[in-house]
Amino acid sequence: MAADSLVIVESPAKAKTIGKYLGSKFIVKASMGHIRDLPKSQIGVEVENDFQPKYITIRGKGSVLKELKDASKKVKKVYLAADPDREGEAIAWHLAHYLEIDDTEPCRVVFNEITKQAVKDAFKTPRPINTDLVNAQQARRILDRLVGYKISPLLWKKVKKGLSAGRVQSVAVKLIMDRENEIDAFIPEEYWTITAQLKHGSSSFEAKFYGLNGEKRDLGKEQDVQDVLKAMGSGPYTVSDVKEKERLRNPAAPFITSSLQQEAARKLGYRASKTMSVAQQLYEGVDLGKEGTVGLITYMRTDSTRISQTAQDDAREYIADKYGASFVPEQPRVYAKKNSNAQDAHEAIRPTSVLRDPEAMKPFLSRDQFRLYKLVWERFVASQMASAILDTMTVDLTVGTATFRAVGSKVKFHGFMKIYVEGNDDGTTEDEKFLPPLAVGNIVEPESVEPKQHFTQPPPRYTEARLVRTMEEVGIGRPSTYAPTLETIQKRGYVAIEEKKFIPTELGELVIQLMEEFFPEILDTEFTAHMEADLDHVEDGKEDWVRVLGSFYESFEKRLEVAEEEMKEVEIQDEISDETCEKCGSHMVYKMGRFGKFLACSGFPDCRNTKPIVKDIGVPCPKCAEGKIIERRSKKGRIFYGCDQYPGCDYVSWDKPTGKPCPECGSMLVEKRNRNGVRHQCTQCDFNEEVLEEPEQADI
Repeated sequence: MAADSLVIVESPAKAKTIGKYLGSKFIVKASMGHIRDLPKSQIGVEVENDFQPKYITIRGKGSVLKELKDASKKVKKVYLAADPDREGEAIAWHLAHYLEIDDTEPCRVVFNEITKQAVKDAFKTPRPINTDLVNAQQARRILDRLVGYKISPLLWKKVKKGLSAGRVQSVAVKLIMDRENEIDAFIPEEYWTITAQLKHGSSSFEAKFYGLNGEKRDLGKEQDVQDVLKAMGSGPYTVSDVKEKERLRNPAAPFITSSLQQEAARKLGYRASKTMSVAQQLYEGVDLGKEGTVGLITYMRTDSTRISQTAQDDAREYIADKYGASFVPEQPRVYAKKNSNAQDAHEAIRPTSVLRDPEAMKPFLSRDQFRLYKLVWERFVASQMASAILDTMTVDLTVGTATFRAVGSKVKFHGFMKIYVEGNDDGTTEDEKFLPPLAVGNIVEPESVEPKQHFTQPPPRYTEARLVRTMEEVGIGRPSTYAPTLETIQKRGYVAIEEKKFIPTELGELVIQLMEEFFPEILDTEFTAHMEADLDHVEDGKEDWVRVLGSFYESFEKRLEVAEEEMKEVEIQDEISDETCEKCGSHMVYKMGRFGKFLACSGFPDCRNTKPIVKDIGVPCPKCAEGKIIERRSKKGRIFYGCDQYPGCDYVSWDKPTGKPCPECGSMLVEKRNRNGVRHQCTQCDFNEEVLEEPEQADI
């Protein structure tokens, strides 16, 4: 039977999956993403003519478009099934115009998951193209083009070629720069703690100094500690108060785009771009053998926590069967919108079927796909489970006129914690801390008392997870923009990554300083968030896209005129190092790349020699007697450790050598870091030990 319908999607993988569901009456082809865009060689926007865009066919798409055109002439009906968001709607709209399809007719098909039932249901209810969605995407694209193509030439003229200024990327760099300024301005403050190791019966536990004479007291300096030790005297530790209570802990909401990116960074070490790439693969479909190709997760660009009734019912039934009725909450869980502009037509990110548990899917998935799918599946199932119940116990102990406090907790009912607990940015976990049975009047024995000096820590630099969370909190960008924004600011050389944290480069600081002086509203988070809200209102049909652009451009144009006249030319001076180029003898200078500083020849472009900045970690090479271990970076920016005598000695390790021998076999110990802390592990035997390290302060 000859096909009578053509379906156009964005990617070949998606086309392959959908083609298997629809059967022989449908031809499914891929547009390979966008087919038209604004020209790269000019601004492509007629500002005086209501910001009308001048779209051109994207270079290289000629053969794809010819194939789609020819196929469309051989069928009765063409369906446009791009992704269910603004960008997908815009792709469908451009295809409709190119293929001369009436976009007011029901030609648009959308589905939130690529499963047989979802796809077949979607084709029963096609709709016209939503022009509000198209206009919202068009307005965003034009707005970004106006900012980028008007400010960037200024930066080329005044600073250096190749620079760019973006609406969202500039705010992201400003956030990173502001945090660095906070760190530089931070003045550490001294404080002390006193920890008592106590024993009751056969059980030991820990209590910390709380106060004097029944009032809470902070210890700011060593003299305060001496006063407390004096007040304690040599008297016994007597239990003066015991409080026990039950505490509920609720599960986290199912994933939206930003929370998926954050959790994948915390638990899997994935960059935002990698998370979205792997999620796209899971969404578009995986070959499950006899079951065929199936999309394993719902659409991954969403800011809605809504779950369909069917998915929720299936989850509750699965939880009852797998874990028991006590793990199912009395009422189905409904999660509040993260923000008022959440696109609630979408669902949260969830498995397309809760019955496809991760272990059953493992044989069909790559390692990266399995780890991300497991994260999505566990988060979703946990989000529909009963709360955990924790028993907490707070005990005050009096010694002299000083009060010490011990806090313990234990899980009474695991609930959702049976399968999943949300991570946090400082890498700590909520461990159970058991206290022995204690009653008022009990006397406990002291084993040790340890005063310890500390200093307050500056706020931590942004990791990708922290930056995505902050951008979301202040309303900057939308689900589809987080990953490309983070990639862009690195590629432009405005920020670098050191130890998985962002630091601003000199170039980034210079560009932001110029932007602050001449285009402060672009960097104003409130202004940018308001602009995002306006674009959302265009999508809802509540705002006219031309009015939104006109309102912005009126003041922006005046800023441009002032900047053209008053912005001074700036020359970026390279910092000269003590090293000379082994190829031409010129001085080497420090440059900042996307993975941090490196050395480059000052004779560029005649000499293009570069080399990494090596860091001696003070450990002799365990393989040869002559070399020292130095820190290096791979081409992808990952830190590794090798001998400075290379290529004479080929010792290399991804883990940092400690220089200490294993107490059991004498081999080298290396440092292993994970979300729970630092361990020293032997390279040859099973020996490993936990290393006490003051934890990084959480980004609260």
